[in-house]
Amino acid sequence: MSQTPQLPQLSACPTCEEPPQSGDHYCDNCGADLTAAAPPGTAPTGGASTGAPSAGGASSGGASAGRVPEPEDYPLAAPAPAPPAADPRAGAALGAPDVPGAPDVPGASGAAERTGGGPEADPGLNGGAGRPRCVACQEGTIDQDGYCEHCGHAQARERDHMERELAGVAAASDRGLRHHRNEDAFSVSAAALPDGSPAVVAVVCDGVSSATRPDDASAAAAQAADASLRASLPRGSHPQQAMNEAIVAAAEAVNSLALEPGSAAHEEQQQRQQNAPACTIVSAVVTPGILTVGWIGDSRAYWVPDDRTTPAARLTEDDSWAAQMVAAGLMSEAEAYADERAHAITGWLGADAYELEPHTASFKPDRPGVVVVCTDGLWNYAESAEEMALALPPDARSRPLHSAQVLVGHALDGGGHDNVTVAVVPFPAPPGRAGSA
Repeated sequence: MSQTPQLPQLSACPTCEEPPQSGDHYCDNCGADLTAAAPPGTAPTGGASTGAPSAGGASSGGASAGRVPEPEDYPLAAPAPAPPAADPRAGAALGAPDVPGAPDVPGASGAAERTGGGPEADPGLNGGAGRPRCVACQEGTIDQDGYCEHCGHAQARERDHMERELAGVAAASDRGLRHHRNEDAFSVSAAALPDGSPAVVAVVCDGVSSATRPDDASAAAAQAADASLRASLPRGSHPQQAMNEAIVAAAEAVNSLALEPGSAAHEEQQQRQQNAPACTIVSAVVTPGILTVGWIGDSRAYWVPDDRTTPAARLTEDDSWAAQMVAAGLMSEAEAYADERAHAITGWLGADAYELEPHTASFKPDRPGVVVVCTDGLWNYAESAEEMALALPPDARSRPLHSAQVLVGHALDGGGHDNVTVAVVPFPAPPGRAGSA
């Protein structure tokens, strides 16, 4: 009996550089057609590509080496031979409506939102005429796993790119150029204090990739913290106390994910799951004259004044191995952050966290400026307060959404090795419509 002939195959996916398994026709990571991309006569192989990113995110060779990749260099789906398809990350899924990617804020008005359209955002996903068409071949419909049933290409996910703007705050989040999904989440909102003055809220969470369901953890934490702040601030709670309660509420929301039926924690009589869903959190609240921040983990908040001759400042301290080494006087900051253990976090939200220690601080800035609240996907490319100020547009306070977009672009231009999420909160908060979100 003759053996079944093996189709030619590349040693790495031409779209995401993921090494395929021997005999794969489609990329397990992004769904690209490996057989169509392979040159004639190429021997099948399952070996790793020399151009694939290393564990640290740097490329060890290949076609992309020697230049800074642009966002369009890494589309979610490899383009079909014909006809040419639009970039799915621009929300080009045929028939897919724009659906808010950020957690919904009841009663919000005047908000500008944009997300990458995709199967997760389409109510007709499970069948019927409402199912979206593939952005690559424009013929096949999309299955529940997000792949085209005709050509196998992966489609854009709802959270791949998210933006939201309200009066006095804006945020943007992007999957980045290396990760296959966005595990960050954010929430922005506003509330009215008892005297009618406005309070503006921004929450940013970063899912811990080594844990289970990091994307669910970050979304649950962001929504719970936002809801807690919008409930406690109108009651007259001090912003610092409200922030502490919000972080506790976020922790409880993440903990509950490990106790859902079918999870390891539930099957073990609700014992702590060794690798429970986990995330970091950082949040900022701007009230008249007071700026309050709260955090656990290594997501950060920065203060950047309008007058750039005045020094910017970092408002948070990382819960990380590097920060502990510096605090103990065992290493300089440069030495600690150059170590491969630098970003190992020592504090997080999750059922397997050692203990819950929310950090909160309040400040009274004496001049106008903005608070930049972000994940390490941004600050890895603008680590010091001075670098963050240089990356931020000079008109950030009057154009917070544009500024958030610019900062996301700064991280993508720098390499985009992680998910990128940033909120820009002007100080002082603009007057009016305090209770509109």
